[in-house]
Amino acid sequence: MTNLRWKSAAAIFAVLAACAGPAMSAPADDTVATANGPLDIHAIHHASLTLTWNGLHVLVDPAPIASGGDPTVPYRALPKPDVILITHIHPDHFNVPILEAVVGPKTEIVSPQSVYEAMPADLKARTKVMKNGDTALVDTIPVEAMPMFNTTPDRMKFHPEGVGNGYILTFGGKRVYIAGDTEESPELAHLSHIDVAFVPMNLPYTETVEAAAKWVRDFKPKIVYPYHYHNADGTLSDVNKFRTLVGKASDVRLLQWY
Repeated sequence: MTNLRWKSAAAIFAVLAACAGPAMSAPADDTVATANGPLDIHAIHHASLTLTWNGLHVLVDPAPIASGGDPTVPYRALPKPDVILITHIHPDHFNVPILEAVVGPKTEIVSPQSVYEAMPADLKARTKVMKNGDTALVDTIPVEAMPMFNTTPDRMKFHPEGVGNGYILTFGGKRVYIAGDTEESPELAHLSHIDVAFVPMNLPYTETVEAAAKWVRDFKPKIVYPYHYHNADGTLSDVNKFRTLVGKASDVRLLQWY
């Protein structure tokens, strides 16, 4: 990663940690039915979440929730994850002390190459590297690694093509898409048969509310959760406007991320 990208990543975390903003009056948890039992969704913060299904715990992008103190505390209170997914190397998605605190003896980690290279040896030993287009069975969960990058010229420095991964996981026949930090691209414009999607909308790092809504109208996930919507200026993107713009294309559900 260039110095510019590291500085950008540090700026992301500094804003999130210092200016998290007021919590929304929305639940932190939701449940989606699958052919083999419920999929429980728990919003932790920003891009961090857990997915629990049939006794399996999947942790996504664990990162510090606030500045100061021990960042591992909120995560050590959660069940030990069977699978951890990391989308990319920015510090609001990837944190070595948290990973080392939460891994159990059977935890499997999935990450792109850039994240793998930044890990200590003990984490590398339990990490499967995936690149865009790869598929794998992780524990018992089918996982597909998807493109994740900026397409707007002045944002390409934040998330270059081919460096990070979005992921599609299948639970009991339901396809769950975790976008990571991305904008709509030709590869993502018409994702097929997505039952649940987590879509980002923050500036300048991902996309506008309008662009995110247009993307959702294009690929029409059955359920969509807006996440990763804290802007660099300390404001939160308007998720209610997003819901209005999506209209009947998808069931927009709001969770408490901040």
